[in-house]
Amino acid sequence: MADKKLLMIVGDYVEDYETMVPFQALLMLGYKVHAVCPNKKAGEKVKTAIHDFEGDQTYSEKPGHGFALNYDFDKVNVADYVGLVVPGGRAPEYLRLNKRVVEIVQEFAKADKPIAAVCHGPQLLAAAGILKGKKCSAYPACEPEVGLGGGSYQNIPVDQAVVDGNLVTAPAWPAHPDWLAKFVKLLGANIVI
Repeated sequence: MADKKLLMIVGDYVEDYETMVPFQALLMLGYKVHAVCPNKKAGEKVKTAIHDFEGDQTYSEKPGHGFALNYDFDKVNVADYVGLVVPGGRAPEYLRLNKRVVEIVQEFAKADKPIAAVCHGPQLLAAAGILKGKKCSAYPACEPEVGLGGGSYQNIPVDQAVVDGNLVTAPAWPAHPDWLAKFVKLLGANIVI
């Protein structure tokens, strides 16, 4: 599996757990994960934010870590990757304004390659126009965008994920076990203990 590469698109104030956990877990499984950000190079960092659910009307936000990028955004060629990971947080809201980011998501969808998006990540999928007729979960505040993007919002438990074709989506980081298991299954991996 050493030649199986995944692309992870991040930006400043990406959700910490939704970046660090999938990045490390996928590396542990043997995938090579290229973490990229527009206008940044390998070795530079993005700031992360930690979102938590503490009984308020929405999540709370605290400073996270500096997450080191390991590949240059300008070198991304979708043909080199078997799948795409889109973490949530605040990054997707402005990454969707970047024309090349949107094109990359569209290229993954057109090639029917697995795409995993969590929390606010589906904002990017909606902006790319790839949710039409698809079931999609997301953080509840993103429900209107999923619908406006032509998707069918799935109101599922926070620790669950939904698969529709090449997409696997989840509402937030508590879904990591289910979301990542379903994503690697879409990638063709068979994990047995």
